[in-house]
Amino acid sequence: MVYIYDTTLRDGAQGKGVSFSLEDKLRIAMALDDLGIHYIEGGWPGSNPKDMAYFEEVKKIKFKNAKIVAFSSTKRAKIKIEDDKNIQTLIEAETPVITVFGKSWDLHVKEALRIPLEENLELIYDTISYLKKYTDEVFFDAEHFFDGFKDNPEYSLKALKAAEEAGADCIVLADTNGGTLWYETEKIIEKVKREINAPLGIHAHNDSDMAVVNSLIAVKKGAIQVQGTINGLGERTGNANLCSIIPNLVLKMGIEAISRENLKKLYSVSRLVSELSNRPHPDNLPFVGDSAFAHKAGVHVSAVEKNPRTYEHINPELVGNKRQIMVSELSGRSNIINKAKELGIELSKDSPAVKKVLEKIKYLESQGYQFEGAEASFEILLKEALGKTKKYFELKGFRVLTEKRSENEEAYAEATIKVEIPEEIAEEKGLKERVEHTAADGRGPVEALDKALRKALEKFYPNLKEVKLTDYKVRILNETAGTEASPRVLIESTDGKDKWGTVGVSPNIIEASWLALIDAIKYKLMKDEEKNK
Repeated sequence: MVYIYDTTLRDGAQGKGVSFSLEDKLRIAMALDDLGIHYIEGGWPGSNPKDMAYFEEVKKIKFKNAKIVAFSSTKRAKIKIEDDKNIQTLIEAETPVITVFGKSWDLHVKEALRIPLEENLELIYDTISYLKKYTDEVFFDAEHFFDGFKDNPEYSLKALKAAEEAGADCIVLADTNGGTLWYETEKIIEKVKREINAPLGIHAHNDSDMAVVNSLIAVKKGAIQVQGTINGLGERTGNANLCSIIPNLVLKMGIEAISRENLKKLYSVSRLVSELSNRPHPDNLPFVGDSAFAHKAGVHVSAVEKNPRTYEHINPELVGNKRQIMVSELSGRSNIINKAKELGIELSKDSPAVKKVLEKIKYLESQGYQFEGAEASFEILLKEALGKTKKYFELKGFRVLTEKRSENEEAYAEATIKVEIPEEIAEEKGLKERVEHTAADGRGPVEALDKALRKALEKFYPNLKEVKLTDYKVRILNETAGTEASPRVLIESTDGKDKWGTVGVSPNIIEASWLALIDAIKYKLMKDEEKNK
């Protein structure tokens, strides 16, 4: 058994341009749990208010597979551990697992900590033995271990032994600078195994493009825990990419890490993290990139249509991806069928609805739509094609104005909107009036429009009072177009019980926001109606 330890929310969030909101972090944690990840490192509790809030909120979620991990450093020198705020905040996070990192390279002890080498060993021992009283498992990340071992193997091993003697449940060897080559990793781990009896893990960075291979070699040499991030997010060139490590372990090495059934969710989790980190999803990612199983016309296409094994190392459906044959209208049908199945809808490949949805998705994607992170918009699209939804309202028009009255005053926005509900719904609800014309203001145009829309509809659908917009993201699709660029808007909403994501695309950012907003409202109305049937 190999345990997967995800650090997307901590180490991954340190990547350039990555900033997860609190809602993002909770949503990613739930997706990772659903994938079957064993450990989810949520952040450093004492480092910032967002991480502190995360550890409070994550306690309210019941996870099926994962254990939540709080992360920090070993105690500071020259103070009592009871007075070390970082250590006490770790305990207050009340997670079942704590990971602490400590120095295993004498260079860092001398130059960064500037304390005696023996004192650093005491910090490691004292921290781990103290934390063992307060949580189920304590892991030790031996920071810069491989560089430290190359310079001074005797001292680096002493750092590991201090952690082992203190009772660390797993000692994680970190290639923090990412410069270690595969054959060095192999030899060093062999030597460590002769000295250390505690379970070992690997934490690799990708500065030499070796993070994945070093992680797999570590497993081959006996490591039982692999740390990494979704899509390889992380500082500098990133961390070991779990989206490559996991399928290689399961499909190529025959090692139990997550179930094969859960492996089919890998592609969607990868896309979700890209969307929520507000970054383009790299097409060329192995296993989960959109080009990973893409074939153009010619010899490749001809061969793949006869037998996919001719040009594919695995079946793309094993990781939830899809084969793309550019000249084939059948491309992507299996994904539609699988997604429908998840929603409790059985479809055959020859169903007219499948073709209709596929054509619609291809058109929308050509306009810049992406449905990973916007599952509610996809569900609406699918059910509309099947005739399983109804029209809840019709827009008769809206206007949004933004005003700034002086240089020192904040700008504010006002939205007016007119909507009409269908006659049959009015009759069903016993209402004579079918049209509502109202207005609302907000700090920005989207907030004003959101408030005006819900204010207009709450008269007809009181349950919309439960809905709140919790997150709003904008992605510019064609950046070189300047002010004419088209934005993609991703909105997350909640009714206090469920959360859902919707998407809208338009050259006009207000219209893009509107499209995402109405999907959010339609989804709530649709799901409530389904529950009441």
